[in-house]
Amino acid sequence: MRASTRRVLVAGPAGRLECAIDAPDGEASGIALIAHPHPQFGGTLDNKVVQTLARAFVELGCVALRPNFRGVGASESAYDEGRGEVEDLAAALEWGRREFGALPVALAGFSFGAAMQARLAARATPQRVALVGVAVGSFEVPPVPPDTLVIHGEHDETVPLAAVLDWARPQELPVVVVPGADHFFHRKLPVLRAIVRHRWGR
Repeated sequence: MRASTRRVLVAGPAGRLECAIDAPDGEASGIALIAHPHPQFGGTLDNKVVQTLARAFVELGCVALRPNFRGVGASESAYDEGRGEVEDLAAALEWGRREFGALPVALAGFSFGAAMQARLAARATPQRVALVGVAVGSFEVPPVPPDTLVIHGEHDETVPLAAVLDWARPQELPVVVVPGADHFFHRKLPVLRAIVRHRWGR
């Protein structure tokens, strides 16, 4: 993402996990763990939406951690149908807390990654949660904290907006709809970045 991006291998539950790290200028005020889309459909930590989320959280003062799920890039093991992937995120977060201290935690994810972060949020008590194009329908996505930021494209062809609204409605959870955006937010990434930044302060 940036010249200063650092890549490390951290211990995961099924082998080492590749993780990209981006740090803010000055002292970090939080840790943002950001999850990429489906491993079997080309999802990696270099996905443009994932990079955009990382950039937004770095601008908010967080250290951004972007792990590759098991079996992706230099991460070891193989795809586990959404079970082990939640454990991968938990392991990356635990490493981040050891490395950077007991800072407030933000969980963010795109598509499959958003569904995995919703599962992790149920047990990790994050201070902030941002879910983009959350893959409801394809995966069981539990209820999320009431202040979760949910962002979806108006013309998402992969996860229909109606499905996300059906998931959000029983929770009385607002959904931010980006007009004209598709699933991958082509030409809408600056809007996505601005929504995250404005939600949490600058």
